[in-house]
Amino acid sequence: MHFFQILLPSADNDGRQFAREEFDRVKDELANRFDGVTAYLQAPAEGVWRNGGQSSHDEIVIFEVMVEEVNLPEWRSRRAELERRFRQEKVIIRYMPMSLV
Repeated sequence: MHFFQILLPSADNDGRQFAREEFDRVKDELANRFDGVTAYLQAPAEGVWRNGGQSSHDEIVIFEVMVEEVNLPEWRSRRAELERRFRQEKVIIRYMPMSLV
């Protein structure tokens, strides 16, 4: 089994908040495709990173799914679509093998 996380910003690069419906759409798409999703929408996490000598931050929402098989072309296509919809240069999607206890 594998655990996937999708990190999406709560606002675009100009600071405009994305509508809740945009995140609900992602949640519904993932739930329909993978038979389940966990979405952290109410209390966004804060991301901080350094670029040169400056620090930047944003608030993110997180989606998690568990899958038996990894289909990287499908995930790359999903990432490209989310980058387009959320007007981002790069959307982070990460995965790792996992076991249930």
